[in-house]
Formats: sequence, C-alpha cells, structure tokens
Amino acid sequence: MAENIPTQTSIPTSKIYDIVILGASGFTGKYVIREALKFLNTPNSPLKTLALAGRSSSRLSEALKWASGSTPPPEIPLLTADTSDPNSLIRLAAQTKIILNCVGPFRLYGEPVVSACVESGCDYLDICGEPEFMEKMEAFYHEKAVEKGSLVISACGFDSIPAEMGLLFHSRHWTGPSVPNRFEAYLSLESDKKLAGNFGTYESAVLGVANSDKLVELRKSRPKRARPAIHGPAPPKGIIEHQKQLGLWGLKLPSADSIVVRRTLATLTENPNGLPGVNESPENIKAREAFWSSIKPAHFGVKFGSKSVLGLFPTIFFGIMLGLLSKLSLGRWLLLKFPSFFSFGIFRKEGPSEDEVESATFKMWFVGQGFSDSSIATQGNKKFDTEVITRVMGPEIGYLTTPIVLIQCALVLLNNRGDLPKGGVFTPGIVFGPTDLEKRLEENGISFDFVSKKALSA
Repeated sequence: MAENIPTQTSIPTSKIYDIVILGASGFTGKYVIREALKFLNTPNSPLKTLALAGRSSSRLSEALKWASGSTPPPEIPLLTADTSDPNSLIRLAAQTKIILNCVGPFRLYGEPVVSACVESGCDYLDICGEPEFMEKMEAFYHEKAVEKGSLVISACGFDSIPAEMGLLFHSRHWTGPSVPNRFEAYLSLESDKKLAGNFGTYESAVLGVANSDKLVELRKSRPKRARPAIHGPAPPKGIIEHQKQLGLWGLKLPSADSIVVRRTLATLTENPNGLPGVNESPENIKAREAFWSSIKPAHFGVKFGSKSVLGLFPTIFFGIMLGLLSKLSLGRWLLLKFPSFFSFGIFRKEGPSEDEVESATFKMWFVGQGFSDSSIATQGNKKFDTEVITRVMGPEIGYLTTPIVLIQCALVLLNNRGDLPKGGVFTPGIVFGPTDLEKRLEENGISFDFVSKKALSA
C-alpha cells in the first residue's frame, strides 16, 4: 500500500500514526519493522497504527514483505520522505506521535529529522551512537524541544540502552551505606559463526574519528555540566587489563556508552529527583523519586572483552588504522572502500547473513568496586573493600538487540507519555530509568542478572 506525501498540501493537525519508522528499508530498518509488527494491534499493546517511510516505496514494500514473512504483506502505509527534503520531513512528523529514525550516519542525515520533529512537536527516537551528533542536537534544539513538547532521545539501540539500564540495575545493588567508586563494563561478543557488523556503524566510527576536533570545539563552546560527587580516587588510566574473575582480557574503548552515561549522571546531578512528567500522577512522582534515590554515581568505562589477549589484536589494529587514516581524505576513502580488510572481516558493505545474525549474542559484565561505608572513603582510604558484579545479556547487537530496544522505548513513550518530560533533548537513561523499560526488555530476550557481591581483602 503506497502513499506519497504530497508536495503542496497543508500540514495535518492530527496525529494519524502512533509510530513512523524512517529509513525502514535499510539493513537495520527492516529488522525494526519485523520487531514492530510483533506489537501492532496485539493485546495490551499501545501500538495501534504504524507507517513506514523512506525514499523509495518499492524498497519499503520489499522490506515490509521480508519483515512480515507473509504474502501478501499486511496493509501498512508506505510514505515517501527524504532527509534532503525538509518539507517532506515536516509533513511526516506532523502525522505521527513518534518517529523512529534509522537513517545514518546521523552526523550526515540526522539533524533535518530532529528539526522536523521539534518543529512539529513529535517525539523522536534513534539508534545513534555518535557523540558529536547527540551533543550537537542537545546544544541546538533542547530549548525549542521543551517549548514545543518534543522529546528527542538518541542512543535508543545497543548504543546505549544496555549500558545505561545495566548501570542503573547494577547501581541499585549498592544498598545501605555502601558506595561505589567505579563501574567497568566488559563487552563480550560471541557467535558460532563469524561476527558480522553493521556497515553504517563502521562508517559512523570513521567519520566520528575524522571529525573528533569538532566535538572538542562544541564542548568548549558550551557551559560545563555539573559533575556528580564520587567517593574515592580517580580511575586508573591503563589500556589493557586482565579481569581474572571473568576470565577476560579487557581493552579500553572510546565508547559512546560512557559518554552517554556521563551525560545522564550530569542531568541527575542537576535534577536529583529525576525529570518530572508533563502530566504525572502523585504515585508516579513518588516512584520516580524513590528510584533515583537508589542510584549512586560512579566513574564508568567500557572495555572490549576477549578470552585471550591475542583476541584483542584485531581491535587494536583497527583502532590504529582508524586513528592514522581517518584524518586524511585518501585514508577515509580507503577505510570506507575496504571495510572488510581494515576490520578483519567484521564489517562489510553487504551486511551479515540471517544465519550470522541469529547465531550471535552479547554479554556485558558490570564490575563495580567501592566501599562498604561512605565514611571509609571520606577518611581518604583508597583501598576498596566491596565488589559487585552484574550482567546484561542478549542476542546479536546490531540487528536483534537494537530493534528490540528501539521498539520497547517507543512503546514506553506511547504507554506512559504523561509520566515523562514534556519535551527536551535527553539521554535514554534519564528518561527511561524509572519506567518499566527494564522489565519490558527482560520479557523480550535481554536479561539483567545479579552475579555476586563480596568483600575484598585488605
């Protein structure tokens, strides 16, 4: 069922659709369609109307056919819109409550979509893991988004929900007078077949390193954010470590997850009770305040985990090549022309096969260290006496976990909009932390597990 958005009509004033998936015919987009269809007009689901949007209605039709696995496919409206045509995006945003943006790299194509959503008072979620884009959108659009009642939330995929929700889950196990100093997340990717990554993620990484100076300039131009009070010493600066308890070698990553978490903790420091909802019930206010009172901030970092130190070498090699080549136009061309060579076959332009996707899983271990009592830290003692380990696990990160996370975030928005902020540009953790998102993820294949809590010897 194809439906072109007219080029010269008045913008609709009513919201026809609950969700529009933009970029639905892309590699990730078709998996997002498949996940959304599981909840369309099902019992207890707030998703009643869905549309797909992109440049080509024929490609959208093919993606819908693949995602539904049925012939003929369900009658879902197919809307034409292009990130290079702002008017088409404004008309699109005016028709829906939420746009799920799957069109990356976001530094190239994301801002027009955010602008259209903010202008139309439409909520916006994406699967971005690009710090410069996210912080730029916050700097440029936050105030107007508050005014217009548009919630703009990036990083609603594997970047960075497992890290954010995993950290909040972990933090709640530091009960009573105990206080954490640092949380280290160790990411382990596993598969019976060769690991295969999303080329869009690879391209975003190349462009992100190439333009890292712009992120530095952006941060210098903005007021400094509040920093949470963390008990104890600053974390060590080592790059590689052996985590004997987990049986992993860890390589420190310049992760978007850690940047997103720091922004969440900064917002929490500025708003100790969290963000009030636009039409929040007294019961929800009490629950939100109780939730955030249980969260204790700490230093946070992400490390890539491998069972052998040799397993870290491909990532190290890729990082070196990325740093050396991405700053030069010829280097960027080489990186983007030959992704399989520079990533040891993990990234390739044609994307992974369905078998490769289905065989992959992830584990993210959270190792927290700190003090059994905050008074120990205030006495200047730098020796930790408490350790907590938790874990988040789920299916393949780019095509399975990301769609699960994105759709569940959207369902929370549809179901609980009055309990969430009127508008603004925020990280997912500060918005979704007190909601039932963690429970929803558990019900859809992403587990949150307590592993251990123990005293450390002096």
